Amino acid sequence: MATVPPWATDTPPRQGLDGSNNWVLAPSRTATGRPLLANDPHRALGLPSLRYLAHLSAPGLDVIGAGEPALPGISIGNNGNIAFGLTIFPIDQEDLYVYRTDPADPHSYAYGDGWERMTSMTEQIPVKDSEPVHTRLWFTRHGPVVHEHPGRQAAFAVRAAWLGPGTAPYLGSASYMGAESPDAFMAAMRRWGAPGENQVYAAPDGTIGWRPAGRVPRRRGWDGTLPVPGDGRYEWDGFLDADELPAERDPEQGWFATANQHNLPPDYPHTERPVTHDWYAPFRHQRCAEALAARHDWTAAACVELQTDCVSLPARRVLPLLSGLESTDPRVRTGLELLRGWDGALRAESAAAALFEVWFRRHLRPALLRRALRDLVPAARLEEALARVLPVESDSGDPRVELRLLGAPDLDGERAQLLLASLATAVAAVAELLGEDPDRWSWGDLHRAELRHPVAGLLARKGVTEAPGWCGLGPLPRGGSGDTVGAAAYLPDFRQNAGASFRMVVDVGAWDNSLAMNSPGQSGDPRSPHYADLFEEWATDGAFPLVYSRPRVEAETVQRLVLSPAGAALN
Repeated sequence: MATVPPWATDTPPRQGLDGSNNWVLAPSRTATGRPLLANDPHRALGLPSLRYLAHLSAPGLDVIGAGEPALPGISIGNNGNIAFGLTIFPIDQEDLYVYRTDPADPHSYAYGDGWERMTSMTEQIPVKDSEPVHTRLWFTRHGPVVHEHPGRQAAFAVRAAWLGPGTAPYLGSASYMGAESPDAFMAAMRRWGAPGENQVYAAPDGTIGWRPAGRVPRRRGWDGTLPVPGDGRYEWDGFLDADELPAERDPEQGWFATANQHNLPPDYPHTERPVTHDWYAPFRHQRCAEALAARHDWTAAACVELQTDCVSLPARRVLPLLSGLESTDPRVRTGLELLRGWDGALRAESAAAALFEVWFRRHLRPALLRRALRDLVPAARLEEALARVLPVESDSGDPRVELRLLGAPDLDGERAQLLLASLATAVAAVAELLGEDPDRWSWGDLHRAELRHPVAGLLARKGVTEAPGWCGLGPLPRGGSGDTVGAAAYLPDFRQNAGASFRMVVDVGAWDNSLAMNSPGQSGDPRSPHYADLFEEWATDGAFPLVYSRPRVEAETVQRLVLSPAGAALN
């Protein structure tokens, strides 16, 4: 059987990057004079719900919020003294080491002035309907060996901060769940290991702040961007101290937001203390900043509206380029009429949104990249190069390159032709997908939430087609894209594959006024009424009260489960 080349058009799609939004608002920015904290982490969508809302109440602890299966504690929530939330702060916590191995012993590698022997362990891997498989794993002083090439006397291993003692992902949340003050929360950040996070916090006294947390390797004389020899010349010199990273408390502007963007201050000594060279696109943060700075009457409900905002900044940057363009092609004229009157919001009911996403991602984007590559790549390999850069027709890629290309001076003579030609093919493509009548187009008819359970494929292979919950939920129309604050990244078939299944806004000090959403529901059991009861409300950007005080919890309680030791008296 022929091997499928890595640039083939049917290469499995890349998943969108995990991201998140969070922000804190000082009393001066809110309608109530109390701080607000908002957080909506973005992850892959599926069944059952990724996160679980819990209220842990015990002597010395009264915390509510969300955690994840197999991870300790509540990582996003409040404890009656402080509210906290996180987004990815993309620390470069890994390095790839390349070893020269001993020709006589491929499990010995050059280190310092001699040879060092790898260590090993044997794992037994159970296999269904077969005998277990035994495999031997090898380790260097830096970490697990991920590839060996004895014929070339080489081996490769990964060193990762999160493989060190005490750095289990999110273990640090166990330290701050009971923090009684901003200072106590900041102190707990010193014990946070991985992953790198932008931690925001807010307290009833009006304090708001931001602290990035996570172990940042100290690399002397190198920056971690490339593989390095594992012979001892490129060792980590410990980790940066928490105080060597920037932080912010009570910012003068009255708000602070993070969305995985480059947020190190201009005076941060990145050459001396590099954090990473791979930051996420800035569009979500730019939109948050624009909205947060524009008003002083924020409420929890208004924060939910911003969490689900579907304005596309790439669209707002591209649309002005259509000004003054004309064409006799009826398809182009249809496209121009739709886009020129559009505000750039990717609403589910919008025809212009459907056209823009198909045009920008599937037609304008490849045309721009093809134009940029033609002077760099032989003509015979141009399509291969393009497919390597743009392997799928989804919104998983970062559009910053295309936006820069649109503004490049050497494109001035070709910009109009590229815009109009690609718009013509895009209009034809949308007509094929949604019909010839633009009045009947809508982004939500293409872009939809359709959740699938991991066991769905197994059930299908066994011929099971009717198993409510197990086989999937939806489809439901969705707005937004991977570029909007209301993140809704999608696959080549337009099915949303990532976004915020969980959202929370905390009214700090008036905790019972907080709001949350957890799609598709709390339960992981398809037989439960709470397995998917939030799916439709989530898809339409809703929220429900996240009550905290004992009287409100008691008032809202509809079922109580009491677990007691055998023979214990029940109250």
